Amino acid sequence: MARRLRVALAQLNLLVGDVAGNTAKIVAAIARARDELHAHAIIFPELALTGYPPEDLLLRPGLHAHVLRGLEEVKRATHGIDVVLGYPCPDTAGLHNSASLLRDGAVVATYHKQHLPNYSVFDEKRYFEASDTATVVDICGVPVAMTICEDLWNPGPVAQAAAAGARLMFNLNASPFHALKGREREEVLRTRQREAPMPIVYVNQVGGQDELVFDGESLVMDAGGQVVMRGASYVEDIYIAEFETTNETVRALPGEMHEPLSNAASIYQAVVLGVRDYIEKNSFGGAVIGLSGGVDSALTLAIAVDAVGAQRVEAVMMPSRYTAQISLDDARAEAEALGVEYHSISIEPAFNAFLDSLQEEFAGTEADVTEENIQARCRGVILMAISNKKRKILLTTGNKSEMAVGYATLYGDMAGGYAPIKDLPKTMVYELARYRNSIAPVIPGRVITRAPSAELRPDQTDQDSLPPYEVLDPILELYVEEDKSPEDIIAAGFDADVVKRVVAMVNRNEYKRRQAPPGVRVTRRAFGRDRRYPITSGYRNQPEFAH
Repeated sequence: MARRLRVALAQLNLLVGDVAGNTAKIVAAIARARDELHAHAIIFPELALTGYPPEDLLLRPGLHAHVLRGLEEVKRATHGIDVVLGYPCPDTAGLHNSASLLRDGAVVATYHKQHLPNYSVFDEKRYFEASDTATVVDICGVPVAMTICEDLWNPGPVAQAAAAGARLMFNLNASPFHALKGREREEVLRTRQREAPMPIVYVNQVGGQDELVFDGESLVMDAGGQVVMRGASYVEDIYIAEFETTNETVRALPGEMHEPLSNAASIYQAVVLGVRDYIEKNSFGGAVIGLSGGVDSALTLAIAVDAVGAQRVEAVMMPSRYTAQISLDDARAEAEALGVEYHSISIEPAFNAFLDSLQEEFAGTEADVTEENIQARCRGVILMAISNKKRKILLTTGNKSEMAVGYATLYGDMAGGYAPIKDLPKTMVYELARYRNSIAPVIPGRVITRAPSAELRPDQTDQDSLPPYEVLDPILELYVEEDKSPEDIIAAGFDADVVKRVVAMVNRNEYKRRQAPPGVRVTRRAFGRDRRYPITSGYRNQPEFAH
């Protein structure tokens, strides 16, 4: 006789280190799953008690005392429902990234993660010991295997669980977003199912944590590789999955289905969520942005408004002798369209004061990039003063293309607390600006179509200093994200002199990137956590590294 098994997937937005707050959210989710959704079991994301990634908080003994208290509180809430909970668990072998089945106030079984990722943004071998053992538990008569995130990105654990008798897989995740990640995850799950076909319950956390954004999209995949339930992207919620079970079979039933977002929509929502959670979780009152009339600051302003609301965002235009009237007009037009507080503060008095102070020091020299950088630094000082006075975080407006080649001023336009678009190539900035305008036209059209300029000298455009972005961005993708050598990039059809010039700019500007604020990671390889090169290095002279 067939039976029904109802499993709740808790797609939660958790705060790293806030064990008490996370525990309260977990207990509330358990009560809702049991009392309102009538679930037999609920599954939480990886390391739910601590949030992910806890990084070196795991080295603090006090954190583990909080975890033990939180675990006891969750155990008291488990009567009438099975709970699969992720948390850091110590034993005689060391600390483990673990998942436990909790039932009626007790720990029934505990699984330790087998595959510890130590690449890209992950550093789990710094903290955890790996296991090599499957854990299969009985939930309402169904033999269920517990696995954690990376276990399903590698061969072995699924087949091992099937050999131990499992007919249903629970997989706890803290899987960070990058472009097209959802499609990649589903293909990985199908690959694992070819080792041992069984339905997979995949729960992922949601929310922003410093540079990382977790997109949710929790899902259920049936034994044939078909997604039969998918949660929403970037939304905190609890989803129900149902299974029809007999003594021999477990069949995943169709459930709630949210279609994946387009690539542009997904990236945009990831950045919005990253900005929102950085502001809210760090208790800032709002955001301030230097609005230039260009596309980078225009997109950043729209993101900020979508993240925390127009009433908490301030835009500041800071014209100089080189600012075009079109920039003044377009900046005001966007601020009015979005309904934000708007001010215009000239940098001319500050710029002239600096030139007067440095007149003797600069005697006998010609004006050059130094004077351009002073203008940018005048703006940085003004914006940071507003940030300090009004308790609003300063959002910087530099994009990945600029950060890659050093087309940015330390303590000037790089000054700030968070960099929303720092992992967006310039060509993607344009795409997202058009996407945002497709929802509501808030960015003036000519901001998107006019030639970009820093406006730090007469008639300046970005292409005075850089290759066209449609040439620059593909070279940067190959060199930065795919680690291709200059020779490989040239062989792909790019001009040799341009490639050598771009590579040299990337290599000599590592010192700038080290001083940049954090920002949302949206590509496979962002500067910072992903790509770590020494600032001081003799290797930059090697032919395959630079020219």
